[in-house]
Amino acid sequence: MTTFMATLDTPQRAYQAPCPGCGAPVEFRSAQSAFAVCPYCQSTVARQGETLSRIGKMAELFDDFSPLQLMAAGKFKDQAFTLVGRLQYRYREGTWTEWQAMFDDGRIVTLAEDNGAYVFAEPASLQREAPPAASFRVGATTSVGGRQFSVASNEQVSLISAQGELPHLPALGAPFAMVELRNADGVVLSIDYSRTPPEVVMGTAVMLDALQMSGLKEGSTKDEKGRQFSCPNCGAPVAVTLAASKSITCRSCNSIIDLTQGLAAEISHAEQHEPVKPLIELGTIGQLQGLSWQVVGFQHRMGHDPQDSDEQFGWTEYLLYNRKRGFSFLVDSEEGWSVVKPATGAPVLNESGQNATYLGRRYNLKYSYEAETTYVAGEFYWQVERGQKTFNRDFESKGSVLSREETPREVTWSAGDKVDSEAVAKAFKLEARKDLLERADASPVSASGGMGCITVIVLFAIIMVMLLFLGRCTRCDPARENCASSSSGARSAGGAYGGFSGGGGHK
Repeated sequence: MTTFMATLDTPQRAYQAPCPGCGAPVEFRSAQSAFAVCPYCQSTVARQGETLSRIGKMAELFDDFSPLQLMAAGKFKDQAFTLVGRLQYRYREGTWTEWQAMFDDGRIVTLAEDNGAYVFAEPASLQREAPPAASFRVGATTSVGGRQFSVASNEQVSLISAQGELPHLPALGAPFAMVELRNADGVVLSIDYSRTPPEVVMGTAVMLDALQMSGLKEGSTKDEKGRQFSCPNCGAPVAVTLAASKSITCRSCNSIIDLTQGLAAEISHAEQHEPVKPLIELGTIGQLQGLSWQVVGFQHRMGHDPQDSDEQFGWTEYLLYNRKRGFSFLVDSEEGWSVVKPATGAPVLNESGQNATYLGRRYNLKYSYEAETTYVAGEFYWQVERGQKTFNRDFESKGSVLSREETPREVTWSAGDKVDSEAVAKAFKLEARKDLLERADASPVSASGGMGCITVIVLFAIIMVMLLFLGRCTRCDPARENCASSSSGARSAGGAYGGFSGGGGHK
């Protein structure tokens, strides 16, 4: 039996006792905490009244790029909190972290973190018994407390590691269901089936800057000493920059290397041929929309009409990283450039699928199509593969863009804005090559303001093509068929607007 010792130098009474595994001090700051992980020997310690017992050993934490760490403090709705615990989960496409935030009154809530996006969530109720996880179909809608939600994901997940003190601790490595609902107001509702009855939490997105955090980690990358290895295909040296990367490409042979199983010699890879050269070099740092971004990944994608696979178009996406904002996508298509990131909420589609409403704004459907990843380079925080496929819908509203990507397990919405090609050239110091970056956002009228004969001929040709195109569209279903596709490739970036397959829509 272990007796607790009260400490008085914290806002709430804290209790400290020797670890049953190694004897080092283990502290409980909240009465809600039933478990803790010893910071010295990683023993999992259970608390029952005033006794501690060792129930196992926790796996080492997966080191990531997060600026958060235990004992970092901040404010949420003018209430001070401290991060006292951390849970790391894995699902099919990647990992995410849930931090246990303790308020000064002893309450513990969840600060979920997924690749730079943050959701502050508190305990909630479905106001009815939680249905089986299998009854939630991805993409379907349901009502909770009189509010409409969309089923964003239904995944089998497992705990891979934990740290600090925790009110609840799922069995290490044991899979369980996690269902996530989202709505057009940006609300996220998660149902955790690792316990009975299932635990429900509800929250909204927060910006890290708005939490006024102190005690953050100084760096966000892992020591490169242990992150260099030889390519399993060609033997060339490969260096990992971001600790959270799940995939990386070899710059010598273009192979895609899977990092999810560690940096062992048996690491898996897939060869790539016909490389696509990005216009913005990997590693480039630029100032875009008032923030500093580094280009860490690049992928080329192809889209086609579900009814006619011969009608194809292509676009490219640059994965951008900022320490406090996480990841965004700079999308390059024939119709122009856009900057987008995964939306926290789930926009509402009307019955016809022709419109979507998000955060009080209405967007109109522009394209629907099937998409496939054809080439990747750099690092990615999800396990990217050639051949990954999604069904996409793109929407627009006065310069803003919205994209929906669907797989059997997850629906991901991305939102953002179009940007001028000159802004992209200036951001990444590519003014000398700005002609290569010009897209449909460039004016068809000459600098003098006059319209030359050639321009008139071109416009006439465009009008004739549009008339033929309108005639074709009267015979198709725009809700599922890409009426606007053409073999010329002059199409928007669909998920395009920044959507991506399996790239962290969860959480």
